[in-house]
Amino acid sequence: MKKGRPGTKVTVLSSAERQGQIAQLLLQQTTTFGVRTYLTNRQKLTRDFIQVTTPWGPVTAKRGFWEGEITKIVPEYEDCKRVAETHQIPLRTVYDAVRQQVSQNQAPVAD
Repeated sequence: MKKGRPGTKVTVLSSAERQGQIAQLLLQQTTTFGVRTYLTNRQKLTRDFIQVTTPWGPVTAKRGFWEGEITKIVPEYEDCKRVAETHQIPLRTVYDAVRQQVSQNQAPVAD
């Protein structure tokens, strides 16, 4: 930063309606003398949830669609964690079981 001093970048995502309120908060609560703002867009997958059967019980997974095609299926962390703790098995084992079950049904799975 200026004169070789260290700096910190703070990024805040908010609605356009709250932009002024957030800028005011940053100006009042930090040492900064300025706030840069800009609009951005986000493209996201359409999603839904499915239940995947594992040897230890059902696990919820989120499916992502792009233009009507499934592009990824991701197990829900909290479900996997619950199953892993309940059955005292590694979390990775639960994730792998979900992936295996989904791949048997011919759908892609993301990490």
